[in-house]
Amino acid sequence: MKNIFLTLNTLFFFTVAFAQVQLRPAKIFSDSMVLQRGIKIPVWGWASADEKVYVLLNKQVKTANAGKDGKWKVNFEPEKEGGPYKLTIRGKANLIELKDVLIGDVWICSGQSNMEFALRSANNGAAEIAAANNPRIRHIKIGNMIGERPMADLVSSTGWKPAVPAFAGDFTAVGYFFAKELYAQLNVPIGLINTTWGGTDVETWTSREAFQKSDEFREMISRVPTINIDSFAMLQQKKMKETIMKVQGPLASSSSIVTQWTREGFNDNNWPKMKVPGLWEEQNLPELDGVVWFRKIITLTKADIGKAAELSLGMIDDNDVTYVNGVIVGKTNGYNVDRRYKIAGGLLKEGKNVIAVKVEDTGGGGGLYGDADSLKLTINGQKQSLAGNWSFQVESIGKSNSMSPNSYPTLLYNAMINPLIPFGIKGAIWYQGENNAGRAYQYRKAFPLMISDWRERWGQGDFPFYFVQLASYNAGNGTSEKGSNWAELREAQTLTLSLPNTGMAVTTDIGESKDIHPKNKLDVGKRLAATALYNTYGKKDIVYSGPVYKSMKVDSNKAVVSFTNTGKGLFMKNKPLTMADSSLLKPPSKEKGQMANMSMYSVKGFEIAGADKKFYPAIAEMQQDRIIVYSEKVTIPVAVRYAWADDAGTANLYNREGFPAVPFRTDNWKGITDGAKYRGL
Repeated sequence: MKNIFLTLNTLFFFTVAFAQVQLRPAKIFSDSMVLQRGIKIPVWGWASADEKVYVLLNKQVKTANAGKDGKWKVNFEPEKEGGPYKLTIRGKANLIELKDVLIGDVWICSGQSNMEFALRSANNGAAEIAAANNPRIRHIKIGNMIGERPMADLVSSTGWKPAVPAFAGDFTAVGYFFAKELYAQLNVPIGLINTTWGGTDVETWTSREAFQKSDEFREMISRVPTINIDSFAMLQQKKMKETIMKVQGPLASSSSIVTQWTREGFNDNNWPKMKVPGLWEEQNLPELDGVVWFRKIITLTKADIGKAAELSLGMIDDNDVTYVNGVIVGKTNGYNVDRRYKIAGGLLKEGKNVIAVKVEDTGGGGGLYGDADSLKLTINGQKQSLAGNWSFQVESIGKSNSMSPNSYPTLLYNAMINPLIPFGIKGAIWYQGENNAGRAYQYRKAFPLMISDWRERWGQGDFPFYFVQLASYNAGNGTSEKGSNWAELREAQTLTLSLPNTGMAVTTDIGESKDIHPKNKLDVGKRLAATALYNTYGKKDIVYSGPVYKSMKVDSNKAVVSFTNTGKGLFMKNKPLTMADSSLLKPPSKEKGQMANMSMYSVKGFEIAGADKKFYPAIAEMQQDRIIVYSEKVTIPVAVRYAWADDAGTANLYNREGFPAVPFRTDNWKGITDGAKYRGL
């Protein structure tokens, strides 16, 4: 063996004329990467046709001849965790050395914006970044790109970066906390491949071939042509310009015109109006990505002038530059960063003042959004609301308006998943579904289809696939009475657990009613990690899930609900009912084992219905590992629901290990999304 390495060492450093195609590995391979332990390690790339390539990793040497298309691939024998190593690649004329390579466990982190959500924006993000000191946790962000056909390689990436203060802020927050917990338990290098895009449908992450094999989607995909992105881009740009012309007239003809929009003397009487807060896609400008200006005139008295002032604009998707009376008071990049700008003492004046906000949306939703209470001007402690109609004007159409990742199915699979295959992985974690809530019933098939598709194409069997159930968010005031597409989407996610080697982190308790991007990513990551530790790493002494509905039986006017995964027992967070709620209550239960006045501490989130299918808030009392559910308005119970609403944050049933109960319903009555279908065009 020693002689072999001496011979190869000599071979690696001889020089000949450059080949026609310069040797290179696929872009997923870079310095500081993590390779998957315990399985064969594929490494691939490109060179000149028929060129012989030598690849060396930790005393293993593999050779391959590039094909007619220039692609080469080798498979190393399984390695144990360890490193750092070098991965050396040598062709006819050039040598590539990738340094600081670790062997450990690699996890795909994918989905939409809540997985994309960066650590810097999470709760206590600054402190977490400052404390990040684990270079054996590594992260790579795949550059956003769409493809009309499966692409052989990535267009771009950040390269692999260690979890240290200089880089940790850019990590997916969910992935970071997931990896941090795994590392603490396993002491094994963890690699995170962050391939995410905010505001995306599950269908764009699925391959064309998967749709062609599906009874549910075969007809849909047959109508979707293999597109030419450039031609489609021209068509989309034309349509968007026509939309803008109807809304506001032509785009500004010069930058000098746009410059005037910051000034208080500019007359915007002819500008259209838009309700703020609110995403512009849901109002006047559907599907627009680009730059839009907003203006608001406020009137101040002499008493307001010269005092400390702060301008709060809440969340802006994605980036902003904000002016007051023509002067920049602040600018921020990031769709999930709260905007608060100090205003210098002499800037405000008596009478009319103008706030002008330049908003750049790079994809997905755009505009000032979130809680109306967060839009305000505060002067010396006195608050003036800025919510309501603002004047607006589109300055320019972004390049992303040529085609969004949701314009057609398969676009992100083609560009951001296919190029990763067959990189060795341990499994995947996934946070997505907000975009599919309107088609929640069909998600029962769309989501499992995507998981099965990835598994088939990776060729690693049924690798672990763990996902986050949608957090609580008041998307549309959805309830059992009105119908809730978010509750139906959560149900579709729960049903996906029928696939082998899957797991789900419940997050209804850590959402934010007025923010679709809750900042508590620590608990999300830790709950995913608990699932992985139990199911993938065999830590059978831990609890990884909250109570799961098992069965219901009717006893007189009460429904008795039983659960699995109760751990050390059911637990109710101590949230006593308010006096307003107490009018719903019957006298305290006299049943054996019940606390006196237990009904005043009824578990929240339960509803009950009779044969008329009308649900009422229910009294829900704990009795060992059962919940007794009843209402004076339902004499013969037929169905029970728990946490069945867009915003289910008040539901408070847990096990004693602190995991929330999985939302459920005992009925199968038709929902509001049953007939909604993905059209693909």
